[in-house]
Amino acid sequence: MGEQPIFTTRAHVFQIDPSTKKNWVPASKQAVTVSYFYDVTRNSYRIISVDGAKVIINSTITPNMTFTKTSQKFGQWADSRANTVFGLGFSSEQQLTKVSSVNGTDDEKASHVGPADAQLKSENDKLKIALTQSAANVKKWEMELQTLRESNARLTTALQESAASLEQWKRQFSVCRDENDRLRNKIDELEEQCSEINREKERNTQLKRRIEELESELREKETELKDLRKQSEIIPQLMSECEYVSEKLEAAERDNQNLEDKVRSLKTDIEESKYRQRHLKVELKSFLEVLDSKIDDLHDFRRGLSKLGSDN
Repeated sequence: MGEQPIFTTRAHVFQIDPSTKKNWVPASKQAVTVSYFYDVTRNSYRIISVDGAKVIINSTITPNMTFTKTSQKFGQWADSRANTVFGLGFSSEQQLTKVSSVNGTDDEKASHVGPADAQLKSENDKLKIALTQSAANVKKWEMELQTLRESNARLTTALQESAASLEQWKRQFSVCRDENDRLRNKIDELEEQCSEINREKERNTQLKRRIEELESELREKETELKDLRKQSEIIPQLMSECEYVSEKLEAAERDNQNLEDKVRSLKTDIEESKYRQRHLKVELKSFLEVLDSKIDDLHDFRRGLSKLGSDN
């Protein structure tokens, strides 16, 4: 006759922790359907539970196995074939009592068969389909396991190659560190050079200010020369003011001499820093040309005054 369905209930399924053999590990996230079957030929029970397509219980309970109640709503049994201990947690004590009686007398076994046989057979068919699908999944998992093993072998080879490359990376790191130290020293030297350049810029700024002061003095002298020209145009007053003009001219010559001395000193300074301030050379040359022209004009004016005095 084979297996006959007895009844179906819902319960939370647990398995004993294989490492500690003490703690319970949930086999499902929530309560699942648990079906009970009796095999008259073998005089044994089988408990089956499926969560979706996953078979979480497929345990045969023989007469020498015991279903033990450990609390009012929890029972357990040891399955040597599965090498584990299953536990079931129920919502009521009546459900636990009904399950614990499945391994009783033949009269008790027969009394369980009732109008729910058709539904249990349907559940049994679903369980068979789930078992078939589970077997297919096992083959799939075996193939995936083989793939994982091959991947693990490749990863092991890659790890060995990485270990072989580690020493080379260390040597390259040492070289890079030495190069980094050299570059740091070079940066320090460049920073010192930049500081020197800034000091040179400051000296150049001071020279520019000095040149501007000399140009201002030159413009003042040019103004004085213009005034002298205007005074020389007044002939009646020229003789009386000739001596005064001469003194002015001598003072102007002394000033010009001082200016020439300053210009020579400035030339010396410019020669010392001309590799830094070459653009000042053109301006200084123009300044010297203007100054020489003014000096020549002054000498010509003096000679003209002397000739005019001689004529008069």
